[in-house]
Amino acid sequence: MTYRLALVLVPAVASLALAACKDDRGPPPSEEDAAEKRSIFRPEFQVEPIEALDPQGSLETRVLFPEGSALTEEARADLATVLASPQIAEGGAIVLRGHSDSGGSDEVNMRVSQERAEAVRDWLVENGVAEDRITVIAFGEQNPDRANALPDGAPDEAGRAANRRVEIEIRGKGATPLEKEPTLAESLAEAAAEREAETEEPAQ
Repeated sequence: MTYRLALVLVPAVASLALAACKDDRGPPPSEEDAAEKRSIFRPEFQVEPIEALDPQGSLETRVLFPEGSALTEEARADLATVLASPQIAEGGAIVLRGHSDSGGSDEVNMRVSQERAEAVRDWLVENGVAEDRITVIAFGEQNPDRANALPDGAPDEAGRAANRRVEIEIRGKGATPLEKEPTLAESLAEAAAEREAETEEPAQ
């Protein structure tokens, strides 16, 4: 009889002891914590202002073009970050330098590099930047960032992709005043004029 009673009492006592133990799991999460865990932020819409080391200096960055002259979603996200920069807020001059790879003729490459820079300009203007702050310069293929071809002469697709770009420079208030950069045509015309002047000089 005593043995059977012990079999009944021991589990009951053990259950009571466990119930009396302190709960180490901590308090349940608050409503604020639960709401925070449920929040979902889409990273493509999180625009962080660019923190420049020198707020009065120039900001230099670039956007890439997989092909053609249309802005991609990634390019628009990059431009939204540029729009949040202190240099944009300060009202400094903006230079947009359009570039291409070497895949087309000189004429086509010059035109598409111009169109790329203008696409960036138009986006900035549509988002509140004064157009008279912006200078657009087309360079075509003349200033590659990377090689357009591999050593064996085959196209370097990664290099060409890096060259299809618009370089953005935004001048801070403390930066040196912007000087107009010559286009390729202007540079060639100036060089030709200098050579002609040299040949016309009388011998000493």
